[in-house]
Amino acid sequence: MRIHIVRDYAEMSRLAARVVAEEITLRPRSVLGLATGETTLGLYQELIRLHWEEGLDFSEVRTFNLDEYIGVHPEDSTSYSYYMTHNFFRHINLEPANTFLPNSLAADIETECLSYEQRIDASGGIDLQVLGIGQNGHIGFNEPGTDFAQPTHPVQLADSTIESNARFFPSPNEVPRLAISMGLGTIMKARKILLLAHGSHKADAIYSLVCGAISPTTPASVLRLHLNVRLILEQSAARLISECAQREN
Repeated sequence: MRIHIVRDYAEMSRLAARVVAEEITLRPRSVLGLATGETTLGLYQELIRLHWEEGLDFSEVRTFNLDEYIGVHPEDSTSYSYYMTHNFFRHINLEPANTFLPNSLAADIETECLSYEQRIDASGGIDLQVLGIGQNGHIGFNEPGTDFAQPTHPVQLADSTIESNARFFPSPNEVPRLAISMGLGTIMKARKILLLAHGSHKADAIYSLVCGAISPTTPASVLRLHLNVRLILEQSAARLISECAQREN
């Protein structure tokens, strides 16, 4: 596990974009696993800049998103499909047919989960998976207690996750309680993993990831078992890990 501690959110986003750009340059047909949320907005803005100013070419790239709320229409402004389209996809030369998110309106969610897993496998697997981390240590929507081998699956969101996501909705009662998420087993099959974190509110989760026990209690701790993981941490998110970060590096 490689750990980079940076000054601020902007530096985190720039460095993360360079990692993604390097992957695309070396492998134009890269399969990227993508995340949503405030953490990755800066990354996507920087990748858009690299596309327009430096010619970063997404024409052959394929993408799979980590998750989506169940029952939320893709065109709803609170859906992750909407987030990806408006914050990233429509600003670059990525073919719409090469972008994949779980179908949250599927009549049979279990079948959709299996189909999503099969689509990832048929693509050759994910080359680089981008992750954020929740305050309770979740990655994707894999909440504490999730089996490390779990494939793509339906999720009952934890109360802490619902509370954290409430700021994106008109009222707390409108926050979805269910989602489809790539499983920890799916994430761990990615050839490379890039996790970003910023803000002091993520410090405890980062400490548990880097320094705590490898346990389903902290889903992100499974990343310590992966052979190619890079963390890019804004300094306040990394404030608790100085000693054990040196051991990891």
